[in-house]
Amino acid sequence: MDKLWLIIKREYLTRVKRRSFIIATLLTPLAFAVFFVVVGLIFQYESDDSKRIAIIDEGNVLQRSIKDEKNLYFKFVDVELDLLRENFGEFDYDGILVLPKVKDLLSKNYTVYYYSDNQPTLDIESLIRERVREGLKDYKIGALQLDPRQLEALDTRVELDPEPIDEAGENASQLTGAIAAGIGGVMGVIMYIVVFIYGMMVMRSVMEEKSNRIVEVMISSVKPFQLMLGKIIGVGAVGLTQVAIWAILIPVIVFLSTLVFGFDSQTHMEMAQNSAAADFNPEDTEAMIALALEEFRGLNWWMIIPLFVFYFLGGYFLYSSLFAAVGSAMGDDLGEGQSLTIPITIPVVIAFYIMIVAIEAPNSSLAVWSSIFPLFSPIVMPARLAFSPPLWEVLVSMVVLAGSSIFFVWLSGRIYRVGILMYGKKVTLRELGKWMFYRD
Repeated sequence: MDKLWLIIKREYLTRVKRRSFIIATLLTPLAFAVFFVVVGLIFQYESDDSKRIAIIDEGNVLQRSIKDEKNLYFKFVDVELDLLRENFGEFDYDGILVLPKVKDLLSKNYTVYYYSDNQPTLDIESLIRERVREGLKDYKIGALQLDPRQLEALDTRVELDPEPIDEAGENASQLTGAIAAGIGGVMGVIMYIVVFIYGMMVMRSVMEEKSNRIVEVMISSVKPFQLMLGKIIGVGAVGLTQVAIWAILIPVIVFLSTLVFGFDSQTHMEMAQNSAAADFNPEDTEAMIALALEEFRGLNWWMIIPLFVFYFLGGYFLYSSLFAAVGSAMGDDLGEGQSLTIPITIPVVIAFYIMIVAIEAPNSSLAVWSSIFPLFSPIVMPARLAFSPPLWEVLVSMVVLAGSSIFFVWLSGRIYRVGILMYGKKVTLRELGKWMFYRD
């Protein structure tokens, strides 16, 4: 145990003290915050390219009334199209929009014509369609002598308010599913990234020591299985340290952002309670944000966080042991090890896509059985935790994952003890299978 502890301590301290680890750990949450702010600003960006469009309304469809938009201006003209096109350079227009007469009021198709030397951008094209559609609707309502209020009553907004069968049961709001899906997606993505990053980190560590022949000195003092297990635990502790720091930094960054934007938590909490009790308008952004925060606080974090840590450790030990075994079998040429890593990466990628389906249908057969299958459960089950899966599914999944992790660590140790001291031979999957049955 003393030798194992020394290996764990060495693997942990050498990585935690690195400048790259400290910088990445501290700046990653801030980088994500900056990323989302920049993306938000990009999507809010409005083009400064102004357009002036002349409208020839042959059928008086728009009734000489259309709203100007930012950088997009309309003007009705009483000029023939041919004359306007011949003398287009003399006018200060960027395009000509022609609206023909409506031949059939009951037709659902209506084509307008846009003349310009430049192809209209997607936003301008969409805006012109929307404005013509609104005007055409008003034109048909007047021509057919319909009551606008009765037509508006046909467009009914339907809202789904979840209610429990048992009056004493827990009530859910309209945002419960969305909040659970968001949290489940984030947890699943974190597990997907962690499995790859730290599993590959273990593999690279094994490869470096093997190529530098340092492992030959270490094997003289400790058993190969102890060396492999020490690496797995040490790198895993680094991962937990990083996740724990992020768990502290991310709420701090969110709290500071609320102070910068002047978010009053008490006021919004009261708004959330009122919104949950009454029928609120989903277009009320502040009420929706407040209700989302209230739902977020109401989740069973005392169950979600410990289970997330368990699946983090279980998935990490399972996959990192396999990566360590592959790293011990690799030589100096990294390209020859690609065929060995593909069987490990394929289940991780499949689990990621199953996780996406599980968020949409957390109780489907695919989601349930995938959250029990040990190669998928470290990624799929964390995505289902926010949906409160049945207790028996969680317990069965935990038992299967724990047993599978122990088995794969033992199996990888059988490969590691042979491959770590083997040089100059290109290893195949068949060769790895033989190493499992070598006698000590």
